[in-house]
Amino acid sequence: MSRVGKYPVEVPQGVQVAVAAGMFSAKGRLGELKMPLSDLVETKVDGSKVVVAPKSQERQSRMMWGTTRALIACMVKGVSSGYVKSMEITGTGYRAAVAGKNLELNLGYSHPVVYPIPEGIRITCERPTAIKVEGVDKRLVGQVAAEIRGFRGPEPYKGKGIRYSDEQIRRKEGKKK
Repeated sequence: MSRVGKYPVEVPQGVQVAVAAGMFSAKGRLGELKMPLSDLVETKVDGSKVVVAPKSQERQSRMMWGTTRALIACMVKGVSSGYVKSMEITGTGYRAAVAGKNLELNLGYSHPVVYPIPEGIRITCERPTAIKVEGVDKRLVGQVAAEIRGFRGPEPYKGKGIRYSDEQIRRKEGKKK
């Protein structure tokens, strides 16, 4: 039995959810998200709750039960409060700035790295060494943050690079004579 799937998803005030033609949609103050539903699970809206149940006791059906419930919970949270990933840049001369629809990063390369901001994502830089990625879709926010981090990941000897704000970098000792 799924430990995640058996709990209904609470729908907060101001969020409308609907199940129609194999699609689940959630609409809130921050935006709207849609997701195709699997044929292996049954999804119902009961007042202010969304209930997911497997259609059979086959293994694949039970696996999709918890997955579908978790995806629906992420969508409902996204349209009501949204998702945020904060990042820090460490290194001499390393900085970031938003220019129009692009994020410009100076990361010690011979040229600035220009990253086009995808649709549905808002990137802000309060300081030249702080980046905040915000959006409604949890998967897209995490993907964009991972791509930005990938331009210059944190290195263990000097700690330079881009890291998440809540990430701890394990430092290593340098060479000894």
